Amino acid sequence: MNTLNCLVVDDEELARRLVINYCERVPYLNVVGEAANPLIASQLLREHDVDILFLDIQMPEMKGTDLLRTLRHPPAVILTTAYSEYALESYELDVTDYLLKPFSFERFLKAVGKVSESRPGPVSPIYSAPAAAPEKSYQLVKSEHKLFRIAHADILYVESAREYVIYHTATGKTMALGSLKALEESLPANFMRIHKSYIVAKDKVEMLEGNQVKVGAKMLPVGGSYREVVKGTLFEK
Repeated sequence: MNTLNCLVVDDEELARRLVINYCERVPYLNVVGEAANPLIASQLLREHDVDILFLDIQMPEMKGTDLLRTLRHPPAVILTTAYSEYALESYELDVTDYLLKPFSFERFLKAVGKVSESRPGPVSPIYSAPAAAPEKSYQLVKSEHKLFRIAHADILYVESAREYVIYHTATGKTMALGSLKALEESLPANFMRIHKSYIVAKDKVEMLEGNQVKVGAKMLPVGGSYREVVKGTLFEK
């Protein structure tokens, strides 16, 4: 199959690195550029022939969907976002697929496959990815010169404390260097950000009351920009 040129647009460097890494694992994908905001992306689209645009939605200055509306002849678009409420809008914009962060390599391949199937020309053999290692069921956490394995199933929530994060479980808490932004990329899909200072395990959330959720015996604040996502993801049928 012919090579597909890709442009990766996301304001978070870790998110761009993940998509680029996934692209590099697929023989027929070629990354021609990356951009941290839609304005740079617009320039790169004029400079390169782009077949697939990996596009984040929530970015400073301009949303990814706003950029998409300015393109007269957009390439195939795969939206990448942490916010599920944009799914309907993505269908209205006729995007190829919608990847909800954090997404696996297998889910990434499925999205890319939709692009390759829609293009004329010889069909490439199905990409045989190496057998994926089982998803880790724990976090490796270094604290007080010790290395801990904290099972994902045991985590109630994770709290930000300046340059540290605190893992809260039913049996106690563990503090380690780190950031919630980095954790969002490494924790499995059962975890979600509810506030600039908190990530919770979805299945441990018992109640939503005003702008707070109950996790275990603790009431945690829900940021204003997260409330609708929390409500729609956890408390609507």
